[in-house]
Amino acid sequence: MTTLNNLKRPANSWHRKKRVGRGQGSGLGKTAGRGGKGQKARSGNMRFEGFEGGQSPLQRRLPKFGFISPNRTIYAVVNLADLEAFDAGATVDEAALKTRGLVKGRYDGVKVLGNGTLTKKLTVRAHKLSATAREAVEKAGGSVEELPLVAHKPESAAKAHSGKGVKKAKS
Repeated sequence: MTTLNNLKRPANSWHRKKRVGRGQGSGLGKTAGRGGKGQKARSGNMRFEGFEGGQSPLQRRLPKFGFISPNRTIYAVVNLADLEAFDAGATVDEAALKTRGLVKGRYDGVKVLGNGTLTKKLTVRAHKLSATAREAVEKAGGSVEELPLVAHKPESAAKAHSGKGVKKAKS
């Protein structure tokens, strides 16, 4: 078995770098493999990606499309089938979903959707619920509490905006 201390590159897997412009004896002297005259022989020629010889390039001919708002609200989606994992009478909130591994990563809120069936009585605390999910939870004997969506804590907002836009009285 090969280990890290005796790794070797395969034979013929590399080539020596071509050193151009190093005199006539090297075989790549004088014009350094660029040929004689012409745009491609000059330094700084127009060989960047997307250049089409002066024709309007494809990336400029095609229309712009799409937009992703920087202020969008992203919800973690949980289905009723996922809530079946909780014990009867349990309170299902964002913290409980994170400990079970049903919600991973950072989200602005939790949304419960109605895919699957729910047979247990649960207290569901979420930021959004679909109509079918709300109906299924209440039908199973549980209760639904819709939480307000808070993007950030009020105290952090107060700190961030303290004194901004307020003109101080001249003394």
